[in-house]
Amino acid sequence: MHTTNYFNTFILVAEDCPVKQAIVPEMRKGVKTIPLLQFELIIGNPYGFTSDDIIFRVHAIRKGMDPLDPVTRDDFFSKGQPCLRCSSLGKRYGWGIHCNGEGKVALVPLNTDEYNAKAKDGDIIQVRAMRNSRKN
Repeated sequence: MHTTNYFNTFILVAEDCPVKQAIVPEMRKGVKTIPLLQFELIIGNPYGFTSDDIIFRVHAIRKGMDPLDPVTRDDFFSKGQPCLRCSSLGKRYGWGIHCNGEGKVALVPLNTDEYNAKAKDGDIIQVRAMRNSRKN
């Protein structure tokens, strides 16, 4: 089974993130977008869910499935899934994602004392969110 979980890791915003401070994703055409669903789950439950939990719950919500069904979850993760480094939260909206030692995640807004401290913490693995576009 595949996993998207990171442990003791800070996912910094993408190098080409277009914002200078974190913003909340918005609905589009009256529908909650994937980044908004991810944001709501994480911000409402800091260090309450792993990356796998977030990615599967958002998938289940969008497909009208039971987000707590372990059989469906196992089937979902039988194939590799994009991790939170691919999330628009870090690519476009300015949110760093801290994964603690248990793999539970919390959001950290760009250009705050907390973000800057985590970005400089040598005891935390530092990775970047995926770029929005290819380098020329």
